[in-house]
Amino acid sequence: MEGTWIHRYRRQLARSISPQFLEDISSHLCRLELLTAGEAAQVQAASPLPEQVRAVLDVLAGKGSHASQSLQSFIPTSNSQLYLHITSCASEPMVQKHLESLQSSCGNGLESGALQRLTNLLLVEGLTDIQQNETTKGLPNVSKSIPLEKLFLPLSKVSIPPRVSVTIGVAGIGKSTLVKLFVCSWAKGEINRDIMFVLPLTFRELNTYEKLSAERLICSASPHIPEPGCIAAGAARTLLILDGLDEFKTPLDFSNAAVCTDPKKEIQVDNLITNIIRGNLLQEASVWVTSRPVAARQIPGGLVDRMTEIRGFGAAEMKDFLDQMFLDNRDLSSQVLQHIRANRSLHVLCTIPGFCRISGSSIAYFLKHSSDQSQEAAVVPRTLSEIYSYYFKMALSGDWLEKPRETLRIEQAVNTSKKLVGSLGRLAFYGLLRKKHVFYEQDMKAYGIDLSLLHSSLATRLLLKEDMQASTAYYFSHLTIQEFLAALFYHTAAKRAIFDLFTESGVSWPKLGFLTHFRGAVQRALQAEDRQLDIFVRFLSGLLSPQVNRLLCGWLLQKDEQGGLRGQAIGVLQGCLHAEHAVSSRAVNAMRCLHEMQHTDTAKAVEEAMRSGTLAGMLTPTNCSALAYLLQVSDVCLEETNLSNCLTYNVCKSLLSQLLFCHNLRLDNNQFKDDVMELLGSVLSVKDCQIQRLSLAENQISNKGAKALARSLLVNRSLMVLDLRSNSIGPTGAKALADALKKNQILLSLNLQHNSIKEDGATFLAEALLTNHRLVTLHLQKNAIGAQGARKIAEALKKNCSLRELILSSNSVGDNGSIALAEALRVNHSLQSLDLQSNSISSAGVTALTAALCSNKGLLSLNLRENSISKEGGPAIARALRSNSTLRKLDLAANLLYDEGGKAIALAIKENRALTSLHLQWNFIQAKAATALAQALQSNSSLASLDLQENAIGDEGMAALSAALKVNTTLADLHLQVASVGVAGAQALAEALMVNTSLQILDLRGNSLGLAGAKAMAQALRVNRSLRRLNLQENSLGMEGAICIATALKGNHGLTYVNLQGNHIGQSGAKMISDTIRTNTPDCVVDV
Repeated sequence: MEGTWIHRYRRQLARSISPQFLEDISSHLCRLELLTAGEAAQVQAASPLPEQVRAVLDVLAGKGSHASQSLQSFIPTSNSQLYLHITSCASEPMVQKHLESLQSSCGNGLESGALQRLTNLLLVEGLTDIQQNETTKGLPNVSKSIPLEKLFLPLSKVSIPPRVSVTIGVAGIGKSTLVKLFVCSWAKGEINRDIMFVLPLTFRELNTYEKLSAERLICSASPHIPEPGCIAAGAARTLLILDGLDEFKTPLDFSNAAVCTDPKKEIQVDNLITNIIRGNLLQEASVWVTSRPVAARQIPGGLVDRMTEIRGFGAAEMKDFLDQMFLDNRDLSSQVLQHIRANRSLHVLCTIPGFCRISGSSIAYFLKHSSDQSQEAAVVPRTLSEIYSYYFKMALSGDWLEKPRETLRIEQAVNTSKKLVGSLGRLAFYGLLRKKHVFYEQDMKAYGIDLSLLHSSLATRLLLKEDMQASTAYYFSHLTIQEFLAALFYHTAAKRAIFDLFTESGVSWPKLGFLTHFRGAVQRALQAEDRQLDIFVRFLSGLLSPQVNRLLCGWLLQKDEQGGLRGQAIGVLQGCLHAEHAVSSRAVNAMRCLHEMQHTDTAKAVEEAMRSGTLAGMLTPTNCSALAYLLQVSDVCLEETNLSNCLTYNVCKSLLSQLLFCHNLRLDNNQFKDDVMELLGSVLSVKDCQIQRLSLAENQISNKGAKALARSLLVNRSLMVLDLRSNSIGPTGAKALADALKKNQILLSLNLQHNSIKEDGATFLAEALLTNHRLVTLHLQKNAIGAQGARKIAEALKKNCSLRELILSSNSVGDNGSIALAEALRVNHSLQSLDLQSNSISSAGVTALTAALCSNKGLLSLNLRENSISKEGGPAIARALRSNSTLRKLDLAANLLYDEGGKAIALAIKENRALTSLHLQWNFIQAKAATALAQALQSNSSLASLDLQENAIGDEGMAALSAALKVNTTLADLHLQVASVGVAGAQALAEALMVNTSLQILDLRGNSLGLAGAKAMAQALRVNRSLRRLNLQENSLGMEGAICIATALKGNHGLTYVNLQGNHIGQSGAKMISDTIRTNTPDCVVDV
């Protein structure tokens, strides 16, 4: 019999027993020796909770009736409510009815494709709102995500499930859809099977009650539960869902709410909710509240165990959403998406599904009717007001994309609908003022709305209806619909109102004229702490724009109604900008209002200054607001936000909230000191920081500022490139950054050029390289680290495998430092670029480095420019080039190789098949070495760039190189500036250019080609098709020689740049030649 009891209630036991009660059962059975330690361990190993309960039941079933009877006796004595719940109120038919009811009510309209983004929520700490969605540019939150099925589970093995969870999201993001998705998935048994009952309620429903008890609340959520007391007492794990806190008619007052612990006592609904959230009632139940961000702030943070946020559309999700909207016309869907993406501000807002639907419908309506409009009116909607004007025009005309066109003529529809729009507008306006978004029949009657008209097609497009047990609720299809209707009402009423429209009773000081009312609305919006009137004022401003007037004239506005009002309203908004001494969200919204009115002069001027880098001295309060606005919407800021040489401490401070979301931020040469670094450090420490590249070059940052930045690097998860060149952080600042690098695994590139970090600073950074496995680029040039500093870094390189580029130029490394680095290169095969320019390295140092190159398999680029490498170093370099097969670039400019060293390198080039770039500028090389290099080029097939400038190779060397160019097919760049090339050399080169097909860049500046050389080069240019850039600057060509070159270009279709400066042509001659080249070769840029 007892075994039958366990078998009969097995499913209810598995779904009803909580984790704590299961522990109590296990302890009791262990004391009775009915559960061994091994069996208890097996139970603990099972997962999830229902499986653990089943494991216990299986153990007891195998031990006879005594074991089963012990469990049956223990449950009622330890938890009578649970026993009652299992044996009576949790009967299988009742549970099944509850599940079927939930599936029926929540399963309608759930399309799997549109719900993918709802399967993962974001764990957040702060709250955002719709305006902040614009501020953040719609960027995805970088917070940790949590799958929907784990929303009410512990985050770790040592934590407990959350009792109170709050999910926030802006209007139209999908909060109610998320609730339906969860409830439907739970009812199907797909998720959270440990929850016995899910009780979904909306605040719309709660608005219809004045008083409720906890037990009546349960019954209203699920009338199939005959005994709500068992749930109220916590007999089974229950989830109470309260959807839409922002729609609750009464604010929650947690400070003054009376305490209630009696689940049968009826109290005010708002008090009931506060007592449930506090845990005074239904303390065993989990509570899930959904809300818009502002309303969620009513709940004290200390009472919320888990805060999540619904993310908006990603790119793919937005495309899928629009494809679903226009299933029968994919071309239209693609066009709509193209227009949305072309408008950065609109694209950001369309990450909100509700707004995306409205915008998509409006743009599609425009595209379908654009051929019917005048050229002046046929402008793709770009502002909020234009989007909603098309939407309302579509609704008024009865031309709905999802329904066939109605037969009622447009004129009749407009006349029928104007009264309805006006009355709905009044309802929307005063509802907005009272933060009321849900209305009932008594509200409709109070505002003179004919309920019979609410069944019309227009009303159903603007207003949604929900039938509930006690009454019917009405709410606008999206918050912005309510705000646009409110603006339409205010715009119309302000023309004739004599009292303040914000005072619903009509009792106020007289206010006459539209402009007075407009100014009052703007002031109200500026004073609203929660910015609830921002979008309303934006729409009110947009109704004054010429484009909106053209769209709605004859519909909702009179033709050319705005008249002179627009100019006066612009003055009101600009006055608000002048009054703001610092950038604020209100000032930015004023800029958005000006944009809605199509007044963009200020924004365009600042944007152009940003583009040209001339913002310095322009940042007045008005322009600062324009800058903050542009940081959110301008394409100029999309790739790089360049605010160099224009910011002060105060301006930077006021822009912080905008800078937070710039990907690539340049703040060079702003005279910033350490106090600004404290500000920027706070920005970089914010969890949602999006800055990936930050340049602070040429400021006045000391070690204190470096420490502030270093602290932020300990927590920052976005910054990958940090440029601090030409500051004064010193060894102490370097230490702070090095300590941060030991923990930071995000930063890829660090530039500390010219910061006086010295040997100690290099030592600290070397220590960081031992543990940092992320940094790829490190620039330390001009820091006086010396040989010892280089030695420390070399030791780190023996173990570091992540660094790819290291710049140590101008650091007095010397031979000793070079030898240490060479030792590192023998074992380090991950470093790809090493810059040792200007380090007093002589033949001893280069011998060690080149010996290391013989075995190194990773280095691609080595810069030894401006050292003291003599001709004795040539053979050592040559040996390395013969055996190394990875080095691509070698820079030996400004050394002392002479012909002997140059010849040795040339011989190695014959055999080398890896090197692509060789710089030998200013090495005292003459004809012999040039001839040797020419011979190498005849067989070398890898070298693409050769620099021999400032070496006196003369005509003889030029003739040898020219002969090589006739057969070489890989050399693309040849630099021969100031190489003592004369007429003979030019003639030999011209012959080569007639047959060469690979050379693209040829620089002959500062030679002596003369007229004869110019004529020879002109002949070659008529034939050559590979050359792209030619520099003949300062070659004594004279007027006639320049004309020869200019006329020769008529037949040359490859050259894109030619420099003929410094050839004694004169101003008039220069113009004539320039005109000739532009005529003959329009695509060629000429400097004369």
